[in-house]
Amino acid sequence: MILQANALTFNYLPGQWVLQDISLSVEANSILYLLGHNGCGKTTLLEILGGLRAPKSGDVWLNGTNVHRLPAHQRARHIGMVPQMHIPVFAYNVRQVVLMGRTPYMRLFGTPGKADYEIVDHAIETVGLTALRERAYTELSGGERQLTLIARGLAQQTNVLLLDEPTAHLDPRNQRLVLETVLELAAEQDVSFVISSHNPNSALLYADHVMVMKAGRVVAFGTPLDVLTEETLSMSYDMPVDVIYNHEHVAQAIMPRRNGASFRHKQPGGALSRTEDR
Repeated sequence: MILQANALTFNYLPGQWVLQDISLSVEANSILYLLGHNGCGKTTLLEILGGLRAPKSGDVWLNGTNVHRLPAHQRARHIGMVPQMHIPVFAYNVRQVVLMGRTPYMRLFGTPGKADYEIVDHAIETVGLTALRERAYTELSGGERQLTLIARGLAQQTNVLLLDEPTAHLDPRNQRLVLETVLELAAEQDVSFVISSHNPNSALLYADHVMVMKAGRVVAFGTPLDVLTEETLSMSYDMPVDVIYNHEHVAQAIMPRRNGASFRHKQPGGALSRTEDR
């Protein structure tokens, strides 16, 4: 396992636990999704995994090293975080934003060298933004901004990238653009992803493993087909959820159940129909 967390707990206020006994593992070149409703602890967990917060108890190990015992600049060489929202103070262009990922490798007040720029340009090319390299970050679409931040993480040359709701506020096309890029990077680059999300359908399509959370605890951990069940999701989100299956009983989609109705596979060949709950 490239990243492993053991029995993590965390609280902001005494007696009000945000995380309780959280354990997980991330394999090399894999994608782990964190699912759960607002306030269940996903973002706090990402910050602890990335070393930005220290747990009250428990440990996080990255390639056999305790993350929280590493100096910040060394930690940033192995694990990076892409925030949900990022608004730059100045109108940096794409190349300048991605160049910030080289900071852990430069001395205080040092300047980037030729090798740094080569790594940056390769990262930009990897996510398909070469044509926008000189474009102001503030002029990009939401999907292009997320890809720029992912490129910045690649420029850090980290083993793990933590993505906090990377498709929030994106239209379906840009959601697909970002997630297809993540899938390709996990397959072709030496990097794993941990992604917090509110979209179980994205986890169904793109995750190798899924962890469902509720009230700071793990509800289920495993493969998407094992974890993304009606029972688990309904309990976690406190509402009835339907999982749509094809004729081979392979999950195809997940949706909230409308009051008084549910969707079920009824016909051969993958056709779906709605049946009234009795």
